[in-house]
Amino acid sequence: MTVSQVAISAHGVEKWFGEGEARTHALRDVSFDAYFGEVLFIVGPSGSGKTTLLSVISGILRPDGGRVIIDGVDVWSLGDDELAAFRLAKIGFVFQDYHLFPRLTTLENIAIPLVLRRYDWAEALAEARKYLRIVGLENRAQLPPVKLSGGEQQRVAIARAIVSQPDILILDEPTASLDGETGRMIMAFIRENILNERRCIVIVTHDARIFDMASRIIDMEDGRLKAIEKGTAR
Repeated sequence: MTVSQVAISAHGVEKWFGEGEARTHALRDVSFDAYFGEVLFIVGPSGSGKTTLLSVISGILRPDGGRVIIDGVDVWSLGDDELAAFRLAKIGFVFQDYHLFPRLTTLENIAIPLVLRRYDWAEALAEARKYLRIVGLENRAQLPPVKLSGGEQQRVAIARAIVSQPDILILDEPTASLDGETGRMIMAFIRENILNERRCIVIVTHDARIFDMASRIIDMEDGRLKAIEKGTAR
């Protein structure tokens, strides 16, 4: 996989939480670049600022200082409506606990982002079926999430995140609730089927079992970027 231009650029990002004596400096002058064509891991102990950073670069949590540039767009300079539209078009997010809708079928869950983009329902379902095929779950189309294994739910969440073809895919602890073999299977699937030269994948993880599957690794501690290391995957 050839790594090309900058997908995400963070410049001096700062974030505080709380007031008075309880005030916490969650992100301290964090700067880094992430590139199209790579899988970037953000690692570190609990409380190091990983998830906060993920929320800032995905356009969910406004920083108190610094800038985030995604594919040339200064994200936090956008108005609320512009930001919502930009996120929908550019960023796919896979939550740690999947956030699948329990009353919808697998196929319907995948179709939701397209409905938000004003697709006709039938058209959205037809497109969702293509992505269900990509993640290898065609035979699970009519099942509710509760009938799926953890690995299958993760693949449905990934399909839902990429159905609108975002350039940036962000995953929060994608292997946290999976056994080691399934976790590596999911990561191998992401690298082989989801990553391409026009997509950047950013993953927050505690799971040392998959560190060897990163292109690069950002190590965080106490809200600071401690180090950026080259991964072993290519």
